Amino acid sequence: FTLTDFALIQRDLLNAFNIRQGELPGRPGYGTVIWNYLFEQQTQETQALLQQEIQRVCAGDPRVFISGMQMFPQENGILIQLGLAVVPSTTAQQLSIFFDQQQRIATYV
Repeated sequence: FTLTDFALIQRDLLNAFNIRQGELPGRPGYGTVIWNYLFEQQTQETQALLQQEIQRVCAGDPRVFISGMQMFPQENGILIQLGLAVVPSTTAQQLSIFFDQQQRIATYV
């Protein structure tokens, strides 16, 4: 099967969120360090670091920009709701990504 348009962007972002930064050979800046923050106490400082990291990962994809973000700490992970707009459009689409501490994967909800 072939993904196109927003479905392809979703898959690319999910890949970036599931790869730890530095794990991809030849691309040490690709991936995320979000997994380092999930086991920390969810303080305002930790949430600010999570937001910065999500913005950094999304900024790596020139096809989208973040129009809104909300975070909801859960019992076994964190739920992040992103409003993403595809460039050059201004219409945002809502994505809900759950970062599961136990399984150590990010999935769309």
